[in-house]
Amino acid sequence: MKWKLNLTSLALLVSVSGLVSATQFIDPPSSPDIKAVTVFVAKKIVTMDPSIPTASAVAVSDGRILSVGSLEDMKQWTDKYPTQINRQFTEKVIYPGFIEAHGHPLLAGIVYSHPVITPSPLARPWSAPFPGVANIQAVLDQLKKYSADIKDPSQTLLSWGYDEIVMGKVPDRQLLDQVSMTRPIIVWDNSGHNMYVNSAALKAYDLTPEKTKSIKGVGVGKDGELNGQFLEIPAITYLLSVAAKDIFKPDEVPTAYQYINDLMQQGGITTSGDLAFGSLNIEAETKAIEWFTKSPGTSLRVVPVVYGDPFVKKYGDKAIEEAQKLKQLDNDRLFFQGVKFYSDEGYLPETMRMEHPGYTNGSKGFSNFSSAQDFSSAMKPWWDAGFHIHVHSNGDVGNQNTLNALQILLDSKPRFDHRFTVDHFGIPSTAMVLKIKALGAVVSANISYISERGKLESNAIGVDRASYATRIGMLTRNGVVTSIHSDAPVSAPVPLTEVWSAVTRRDVYADGKVWAPAEAVSVSDAMKMITINAAYTLGVEDKVGTIEAGKFADFAVLDDDPQTVPALQIKDVPIFATVLGGKVVLVSETKKPPKPN
Repeated sequence: MKWKLNLTSLALLVSVSGLVSATQFIDPPSSPDIKAVTVFVAKKIVTMDPSIPTASAVAVSDGRILSVGSLEDMKQWTDKYPTQINRQFTEKVIYPGFIEAHGHPLLAGIVYSHPVITPSPLARPWSAPFPGVANIQAVLDQLKKYSADIKDPSQTLLSWGYDEIVMGKVPDRQLLDQVSMTRPIIVWDNSGHNMYVNSAALKAYDLTPEKTKSIKGVGVGKDGELNGQFLEIPAITYLLSVAAKDIFKPDEVPTAYQYINDLMQQGGITTSGDLAFGSLNIEAETKAIEWFTKSPGTSLRVVPVVYGDPFVKKYGDKAIEEAQKLKQLDNDRLFFQGVKFYSDEGYLPETMRMEHPGYTNGSKGFSNFSSAQDFSSAMKPWWDAGFHIHVHSNGDVGNQNTLNALQILLDSKPRFDHRFTVDHFGIPSTAMVLKIKALGAVVSANISYISERGKLESNAIGVDRASYATRIGMLTRNGVVTSIHSDAPVSAPVPLTEVWSAVTRRDVYADGKVWAPAEAVSVSDAMKMITINAAYTLGVEDKVGTIEAGKFADFAVLDDDPQTVPALQIKDVPIFATVLGGKVVLVSETKKPPKPN
């Protein structure tokens, strides 16, 4: 049964204090207090544990796995404790619950549940997919329709998913003024790095050249006035800060979280990273995530990774202490882990920094740090405090700065199992892959760069570099722990589509073109990338990622086995249910929105 919206409980949440070390250790197992056992029987259980790769039964008690094997193997437990044999999956295949290694659940829930203008179809949990808008005029027409549907004439229209590359035009206030001269409009692009507003929004939020002159990425026209373009992280962070009341509305948070919860559940996901926690509002996000992960009607564990910049801006030299305090909020569904930085800018809007030969039009893009030394200096306090560092890194310059900064950090203070994570890894060279291996880093790759962006980006960076984006084949062959992700809301969180792409290297849109087939991986390796490798990337491999004794009883229940169907059919294998801590959630149950009070 879904939870009902209860804003009172959200408002009553309070923050806690206390200092917890950022260093992570494997927790010793607690003594079991077994009262009852449930044994799930399946046609096949793929454990992702190489010691017992397959099984036909898994015993569960109090949300955790007791034993894996055959039904006969369970007798040590079933003969001793009250037992229920659950046979509803006897014709199904069970995997560990899938893990979204790099997502933004709250942000995705907010923007996906608002009006969208993506050029390609976008999955929705409670209705048919959004069909997509094909061109600029279709975008404007769709925005006009959205505006007409809002009764309050002063309410801001927030719309997600504009694609500058598909549309061939970067919006400005003059373009959006064609939709409305009176209603504030904010358009957020599908990379999450750029925002565009109309004249009414500039006025509503008192955005002026004088107030924004020191903020990188705020566009100014030839007339000296703001042109409505807020490009890249510093600019959109500023815009979010002044427009937060109309973007991050407390009364919309429950619906937003339920929206992304149900969408992820339908993809088989039971755990998701939140890779920039605090970007919108640290206090509000903290209350929301604590509330969400205590709600009995949702079915997702969350691993928030704090975004360093907002913490430093808000707390100054107390930023690390404040980030560490969040560990006090951890529960069985919430695990604060690590800190995130941005080395460079976006892959989708072609703003990531590219050196020789750069972009085909002669441009270079942007890096957030002038050198690896500057970058390492920004990360060093967090490194010295023992934080697991994640870095958004896309272009060749961004990747080079990221890896050189890691080398500087290691030289200054060597760390074992630092698990420094290069996120996205857009355009790497062979040398960069080898250096990642040498430095002991791991990679979480955005595989949609191949499945959705290959043809689009090849016009700007050339067929070769667009083909080998992410290089997951080379990473795997060199023994680098690699996971794959959607970066939701950048692309929809559908892990089996990601596996399909990793295995086939096919383009969803460009007539099935295969990009750099030498970079393909086996289905077995790809399934690791959405289970145990993803858990390792997030630092929760002791809790989830395999089906083995002691871990949470989190499963994805499928109609077939992705490792035995033809490769081209992997993305079409239906998800039947998920199991979170032993609780079964059927996909058919998440197809309808919750009922408000």
